[in-house]
Amino acid sequence: MKTSLNTSFNLLQKHSKIAIGYFILIAFLGVLLRVFAVIDLPINYRFMVHAHSHVALLGWVYTALTTLIFKLYLDKKTLHTRYKQLFWATQITIIGMLISFPFAGYAFFSIVFSTLFLIASYFFGYLFFKHSSTIQKQTNSYKCIRIALWFMIISSLGPWALGIIIKTVGSGSSLYRNAIYFYLHFQYNGWFILALFGVFFYILEKHKITLPKKIFNRFFWTLNIGVVLTFGISLLWNKPSFILYLIASFGALLQGIAFYILSKHLLADYQKIKNIFSPVLFKGLKVVVLLFMMKLIFQFTGTLPYFSAVIFSNIDFIIGYLHFNFLGIVSISLLVFLQQFQLIQLSKKSLLFYIVGFLLTEIVIFYKGIVVWLNLNLINYYPEYLVAVSLLFSLAIALIFSQQFKKKQAVKI
Repeated sequence: MKTSLNTSFNLLQKHSKIAIGYFILIAFLGVLLRVFAVIDLPINYRFMVHAHSHVALLGWVYTALTTLIFKLYLDKKTLHTRYKQLFWATQITIIGMLISFPFAGYAFFSIVFSTLFLIASYFFGYLFFKHSSTIQKQTNSYKCIRIALWFMIISSLGPWALGIIIKTVGSGSSLYRNAIYFYLHFQYNGWFILALFGVFFYILEKHKITLPKKIFNRFFWTLNIGVVLTFGISLLWNKPSFILYLIASFGALLQGIAFYILSKHLLADYQKIKNIFSPVLFKGLKVVVLLFMMKLIFQFTGTLPYFSAVIFSNIDFIIGYLHFNFLGIVSISLLVFLQQFQLIQLSKKSLLFYIVGFLLTEIVIFYKGIVVWLNLNLINYYPEYLVAVSLLFSLAIALIFSQQFKKKQAVKI
């Protein structure tokens, strides 16, 4: 039995290493995209953006999250074969997208691989729903993971709709843009965030820290209703009816209330929670909490008519916000949780390097957004500075990736 557990653990470590591999790959693809503003490259920029974004969401985050979920809920000997088959089938679809998107964009092969990925993700959801134990289904953590997977499935309606939209009203229509925003919203704010909350609650539950049912239900439903309503923010670019602004604002407010409900209760167990994690990982979580608070402020600000108009007319604000969520809240959380379960090797130096690199890239991206907004003069050699900080950030991820090949099983931090 012990040998079986070790085999499973080693397998999940390898899968985590593959996830980090995707992370370093998309980081350097990001640098390549920055270089376009400095020199002409014989590559289609839009096609590379498609490859970058798809591998970011589906390679790094999806692989890391599903590896964590399998370890916490499905790590049973009877499922190992099915999981391995599904894992490698999923990797084939991701690699297929990585190869096809840069050369053709949205074309036959990339659409086929994207479609097959969606089907594979549905199978993972099926494994989770069917094989989680009755005891697991009573926990708060399970409820978060379950709704997260439903958000993942719901988000896929966006990609499914694109083909119909292109054939009927075209890729230049508002429906096309709304379908993409629908997908991104329920990926970022639904699937990713709720899954991360689920992993966090799982860790607390294993250390006998559980939210009372009444408190959890209040947090859970307030947050999820907020997630649904804040999709309205993604529709404000089209300057809709004022009612939609009110709905989006209410959704953002609900998410803030949910965060308050949770943080107020967890503060009572602050010392117990602190003792669960190493000092460095706990500081990483505190950074995530700070970023999440900022996200809530950004969301609410984005529901105000003036600021929504500013944001949706400013590509740097949009890119900065997406990276803020993806590279900040989501990726730092994943690194912390993967290290907590010793699925990756992460040193104090590499985590600090990552956070500093992330902050520098965000500052530089938002700086240009502010300059455009206020009609100021951009500093000379701005594109070169952006390439430099992006390269620095990529080196931080490269350092994390290199640590996965050390002989020691885990780096204590």
